Amino acid sequence: MEKSNEVFAVSERLVIRQFGIHDVQPFYQYRSNPEASRFQSWENYTLEDAEAFVSKQMATSPNQPGTWFQYAIALGTSDRLIGDCAIHTIGAEPRIVELGFTLAPEYQGKGYMHEALCALLDYVFGSLNKHKMIAFTDVRNTKSIQLLERLGMRLEGHLLENYMIKGHWVDEYQYAVLQSKWLKKRQ
Repeated sequence: MEKSNEVFAVSERLVIRQFGIHDVQPFYQYRSNPEASRFQSWENYTLEDAEAFVSKQMATSPNQPGTWFQYAIALGTSDRLIGDCAIHTIGAEPRIVELGFTLAPEYQGKGYMHEALCALLDYVFGSLNKHKMIAFTDVRNTKSIQLLERLGMRLEGHLLENYMIKGHWVDEYQYAVLQSKWLKKRQ
């Protein structure tokens, strides 16, 4: 019997929770979609990749220095997986976390990721008491840039040829938000 998926945050329409075995198929469907992976490091994502990823996430816990933890983003009404978001707890400074996120293309443009990341930031800065969240995005990824700015994250740098993706070096922007700024904004 599968253990229950721990819930980390809830928003108006979404639940941010731990992955479960029932998430493998929808996770595979959007991770294997070229539109979803355009600015991501993976390509040719297989069902076996999805199975291994979900199994690993089911066995891990958030907030472990030096590791990434992926949170499932599910619809509150149906528990259907529509995307994921992640935090990387920096090993050298675990009070700083890095953000990552992916949303199934059919759910984009409806405010889901903004809602999910607001709930995640509330959790990260409230429950986990982190000092700062950073995010890197490909400079060509205008949707992610707009989302990070809508969250109130500040552009902190333009990093030239900072990331190798699919055989090419790309520039990245680094964004960040401090716990104090986020909590003040949310009052």
